[in-house]
Amino acid sequence: MDEKIRTQDWPDILLEQWSDEARRSPGWVQKPLACDFIAYAYAPSGVCFLMPIVPLQRAWRQHGRLWIGLYGQRRAQNVGYTSVSVPVPRGVLMQAIVEAMFVS
Repeated sequence: MDEKIRTQDWPDILLEQWSDEARRSPGWVQKPLACDFIAYAYAPSGVCFLMPIVPLQRAWRQHGRLWIGLYGQRRAQNVGYTSVSVPVPRGVLMQAIVEAMFVS
């Protein structure tokens, strides 16, 4: 399990598209991960979303471009690199994950 913790309660989940934008290094929503779940927590409220990796990444492949268009991108300047994330509303993301678990 991997964990992400936000220091404020936001209505969205930041999906890391690029861990290093200049080098085009995929973020955790796009690259293979050595875990089955991501625990995404909001420290002030203690709320945590447990997201299964395979359906989460499938939802990203299905909707990522749309979400970038709808919700935009957020860049974080780090020492030596810039990461890029997409703030997807929690309900939208959870519904997409559930739908990604069904194969027709």
